[in-house]
Amino acid sequence: MELVLASTSPYRRELLNRLGLTFATAAPSVDEARLPDESPEDLVRRLSEAKARAVAASHPNALIIGSDQVAVLDGKILGKPGDHANAVKQLRAASGKQVTFLTGLCLCNSASGAVQVDRVPFAVEFRALTPQQIENYLQREQPYNCAGSFKSEGLGISLFRRMAGDDPSALIGLPLIRLIDMLQREGVAVL
Repeated sequence: MELVLASTSPYRRELLNRLGLTFATAAPSVDEARLPDESPEDLVRRLSEAKARAVAASHPNALIIGSDQVAVLDGKILGKPGDHANAVKQLRAASGKQVTFLTGLCLCNSASGAVQVDRVPFAVEFRALTPQQIENYLQREQPYNCAGSFKSEGLGISLFRRMAGDDPSALIGLPLIRLIDMLQREGVAVL
């Protein structure tokens, strides 16, 4: 069976490459708008499944991986900052606080219609950051397309006091430990 990552994210592609599996990528066409009163947990589960199902329509005999992530600070979702000014605001707000990253994961078997969906949390406690530290970090890494305004796999690690969770790859956007479990249930052996 073909394995397809329903994402054009270079971060997710890089993570999936770690498993040594052959896979294709496809861009899912999905409206990512949050529904009224939808919790962050429900949002990532819904969107990861919607992305997998959107790609499954054009791949009839495949295992499709869908994923979506949000960062939650003080009960509010932090999106991708998009630019420097918004990244400064996000990092100032996160300074000295805990941000929880929720990553939705879906594995859809387009041949059988079987779907596995889950959500994997990962928490990051930020150091108390000075305006200069924030500026230095953003100038060096420019993480404007990353939820929460940092790249934990890069210099962003210097922003943290501690991290907590079962799967560190969830923080980057594709929970590999949970994905391996899902793949094994579909008969795909990584090792």
